[in-house]
Amino acid sequence: MKTKQIVFTKPNTAELLKYELKQVRGTHVKVRTQFSTVSCGTERANITGDPNVSASKSAGVVFPRVPGYCSSGIVEEIGENVTSVKVGDRVAMYWSTHSEYNILEEDQLVKIEDDKLSMQEAAVAFITTFPMAAIRKTRLEIGESVLVMGLGLLGQLGIKLARVAGAVPIVAVDPVKERREEALKNGADFVFDPFEEGFADKVKEVTNGGANVCIEVTGVGSGLDGALDCMARFGRVALLGCTRSSDFTIDYYRKVHGPGITLIGAHTIARPEIESHPGWFTHRDDIKVVLNLISGERLDLKGMIKEVHKPDECTEIYSRLVNDKNFPILMQFDWR
Repeated sequence: MKTKQIVFTKPNTAELLKYELKQVRGTHVKVRTQFSTVSCGTERANITGDPNVSASKSAGVVFPRVPGYCSSGIVEEIGENVTSVKVGDRVAMYWSTHSEYNILEEDQLVKIEDDKLSMQEAAVAFITTFPMAAIRKTRLEIGESVLVMGLGLLGQLGIKLARVAGAVPIVAVDPVKERREEALKNGADFVFDPFEEGFADKVKEVTNGGANVCIEVTGVGSGLDGALDCMARFGRVALLGCTRSSDFTIDYYRKVHGPGITLIGAHTIARPEIESHPGWFTHRDDIKVVLNLISGERLDLKGMIKEVHKPDECTEIYSRLVNDKNFPILMQFDWR
């Protein structure tokens, strides 16, 4: 049996190709994909041939590259040792691919218990856990102020989650006006352009002296440098944005050491693999939390989806991703 799969065949080129599926055995599960979510930053880095796309040492730029990691679907076949899902179950998948069918390990699936929960929202659940883990690691307390630096998809999700967690005020920062406007819709109390005059002073004014917590999503040195100027004493900064460049020039003595700032590595792979504990949840447990928040009407993800496309449009879509600075924050492929 063959499956259609989006593949980056060479720099700046995406194609929909057919591949033979492997047999389903042991703890493997075959899932017919319903929706898959485009992770703009990661997939842009991969399709352009950026060598720095992993938190581990890279072996260099190699193509083809297979994108995607966040999707939803329906179980069609299970291996003989699978116990947590059955044929017909709706599931959220993580570390999946943009494919018509995904064959994954059983522990890469989370069953969707709520029949009313949309498959589109379920296909955003995994990526939502990225800023969720960052917030957990900062040990955000109800009533503390939060600064979200960078308003792509992770930043926008971080705003929603900070609001769920009881942060006040929530300050959102990005040089793009449209993203600041989107942040207000998603629950930010204040928005600023990091390049406007007196930016740090304005943040300190609305946070009564500085932000207690920062979710840094830009992944660039100037973003972190600007965020540090906005922090309260003993503030905590979660480094969530993937750093594609190591060019960081920070006055650590005055901006970190002196005010007692805590810098926290918050890449999503920096998690326990088996057992969750306070501040440190597994991927599976955080996905379950996201699904429960959606079911409990605490978290709305469907309203964030800007465009949905057929997989055979992938060449055009990824050309836009490479060349269009105004690429939608949240786009999905519909595989049905």
